[in-house]
Amino acid sequence: MTLRIVVDTNDAVAPFEQVRAQISDQARSGRVPVGYKLPTVRGLAEELGLAANTVAKAYRALETDGVIETRGRNGTFVAAAGDAAERAAASAAQEYAERVVRLGLSRRAAGTAVEEAIRAAYAK
Repeated sequence: MTLRIVVDTNDAVAPFEQVRAQISDQARSGRVPVGYKLPTVRGLAEELGLAANTVAKAYRALETDGVIETRGRNGTFVAAAGDAAERAAASAAQEYAERVVRLGLSRRAAGTAVEEAIRAAYAK
């Protein structure tokens, strides 16, 4: 299995987001297995014709999401992210819940805000 990424420069979606989304999709679907070593930032940037900072931004976002992990000089690998997305979502939900309580929102208002945000996010 190999990583396959195609960046469409005519797409309205930013190149870093295209890279992030494609790596994430391939890792989460299992098309790229856990432990797969990703190309270096510079190597992938060169291959895709992008700036190294663009790929680095995608890698940082993927690492924040728990999709990949950097092991120092050993490289960057697809993480065992089985529960990482669920843990990240639970953590974000907890932070949100604590904040809306501090803001004095009702449960109904907090729930409505979440539903609207989710609807908008999935409509993209």
